[in-house]
Amino acid sequence: MTITIDTDTRRLFVETNGNKQELDLYSDEAFRVISDLYLKVGWNQKYTYTFSWMGRPMIQLPDDMLRLQELIYDLKPDVIVETGIAHGGSLIFYASLCKAMNKGRVLGIDIEIRPHNRSAIEAHEMFPLITMIEGSSVDNQIIEEVKNNVGDAETVLVILDSNHTYDHVLKELELYSGLVTPGSYIVSTDGVMRDVADVPRGEPDWVTDNPANAAEDFVKANPDFSIGEPTWPFNESTLSGNITHWPSAFIRRNG
Repeated sequence: MTITIDTDTRRLFVETNGNKQELDLYSDEAFRVISDLYLKVGWNQKYTYTFSWMGRPMIQLPDDMLRLQELIYDLKPDVIVETGIAHGGSLIFYASLCKAMNKGRVLGIDIEIRPHNRSAIEAHEMFPLITMIEGSSVDNQIIEEVKNNVGDAETVLVILDSNHTYDHVLKELELYSGLVTPGSYIVSTDGVMRDVADVPRGEPDWVTDNPANAAEDFVKANPDFSIGEPTWPFNESTLSGNITHWPSAFIRRNG
């Protein structure tokens, strides 16, 4: 793809496989082209490795976390389950929302919770709302422990952010989808892998080996679930669709 931007004439030119397109630079279509390139370059330059929440690193695109915040405030879940803890910034983020709403708690699972991360999370003021479980997110014993921490009548939101291979994510979707309350979501993060397979930090097999493909195949096999970004609660623009590292991420349990 070749992109040419002329700020004097306010035009954007895109050429793909010999097909040429001319756009008004200040248009929704041009914004999408520029945003897609921004996502690829930003991902390669590890832009998301520059953010923290209340003192803990949070390796996520801020756009995605704000959109997820909108969903959490709308759902007001009793339990937020997240696979993948890393530095704990996301757990702290969710817990702070629960604290602000005066409702909910957070359950995090990771195959290895490094001692320095565990200590920092346990010392954090949001820790009273957090439970951590160490072990593989797809291990039967861990699944049972998660289920034992969730009440039958509780509203549950699940976020998958551990191993991002197609096979692992598909297995997580199959194992955790049963916890998701009708009307709530299981969120399969980092499907951007298939869009950044061609950048220097990418891998060619990510075109198919990624969370977005797993989510799309899961929904095909499970008609009780559907993929769709939650409606923005506020929008005074002509734009639609998120700038996101999470394509095909929001999987809603219908009903």
